Amino acid sequence: MGEEWGFAAPAFRVEEALGRLRRDLRESGLVERDGVFERRGAAIARVAAGDGVVEAAIVERPSHGSPRWRTRQLKSGAEVRDFVNLVKKQLGAWSDDDE
Repeated sequence: MGEEWGFAAPAFRVEEALGRLRRDLRESGLVERDGVFERRGAAIARVAAGDGVVEAAIVERPSHGSPRWRTRQLKSGAEVRDFVNLVKKQLGAWSDDDE
């Protein structure tokens, strides 16, 4: 048919996405300190607003020392949801011995 439906994905609003992401991470049992989310004092994730993206990172392994971060840029609501799901999955996989 070749007909265009005129649907477009809503614009990605970084500040709204960042607020939702912070809320979701807190609901997962993490505590926020200066943009870093922790569980029992060990850094787990960090988030910040970037230029048109949300800058996010998750630790390779929980540590009270200097963590090694895996970073990514979140450019859509779907990527934000995927990041929250990744954090929840990792929290479940890490045992108390890992911290």
